[in-house]
Order: sequence, then C-alpha cells, then structure tokens
Amino acid sequence: MQHKEAVKIPRATLDFYKYEEDGLIFYEFDATQSSAPEPMMNAIAGLEMITNENERLVGTFFHEPVPLLQRISPYFSYTSTELHNGDYRLVFKRKDK
Repeated sequence: MQHKEAVKIPRATLDFYKYEEDGLIFYEFDATQSSAPEPMMNAIAGLEMITNENERLVGTFFHEPVPLLQRISPYFSYTSTELHNGDYRLVFKRKDK
C-alpha cells in the first residue's frame, strides 16, 4: 500500500493527498460529500498540478462530472470507473501536446 501525504493545493477547498505508484505521482481528492460548484473547482485546482506525463489526478465524485469533462477534454484524457457504491473514480492525465 502506498503512503499518502496531505498536500496543499492552491485554491482547493477539499483535502488533497499525494502518493507515488509505479513511477507515477498521483494527486487525489474525494468530492463525494460536496455540492456544486465545489467538485469542479477542486478538480480544476488539482488539474493545475498535472504538468507532465508522470503525474495524474484522481478524483472521486458522487456522479460522473460531465460538465467538467467537457470543459477539460482538449487538455486532459481520463478513465472513469463506477464504484460498487455508485460513486465514480476518475483518473486524469495531461494530453500530449
């Protein structure tokens, strides 16, 4: 199991954690207990931390955040997984330039 350390993300209102796995750096947050616009605002703050191909943002949402995905699609790709409880776990990666 990876060690997660709390990190301060500028303009974020939710707790973020950073960890390394398989040579990649992950920033992670959980927006399942928040309401609009907080999940999108925190996701955008977290995405600003993703500056190279070795970094990822992991967000857990209470639904698939379609407006966010539409807004960031030119710049980030993602994988989305529906969890057993109905929440969604998304992993974002910066697109190649």
